[in-house]
Amino acid sequence: MASSGKKKTTMAKLARESRLRERRLDKQARKDARKNAPAGDPEAFGDALDPTTGEPVGTVGAQPALETAVQASADA
Repeated sequence: MASSGKKKTTMAKLARESRLRERRLDKQARKDARKNAPAGDPEAFGDALDPTTGEPVGTVGAQPALETAVQASADA
C-alpha cells in the first residue's frame, strides 16, 4: 500500500531527468536531420565548422553567416 506522504524525488533528480530528456530529444532531432539530408551534402550534418565564425554549418546559428556570404558574393 503506497503512502500519500512526502514526495521522495528531489528537485535535483527532477532537473537531471529533465536535462536527460532534452539531450535525448536533441540527439533524435540530429539523427532525423541526417536521415532527411541529401546524400551528397556533408555540411548538412552540422559537424563541419564555418572557418570564419567557428560555428557549426547547417544549424540555425549559421544562418547569419550564410546571409553574409551571399551578400559578399553579390557585392563582388
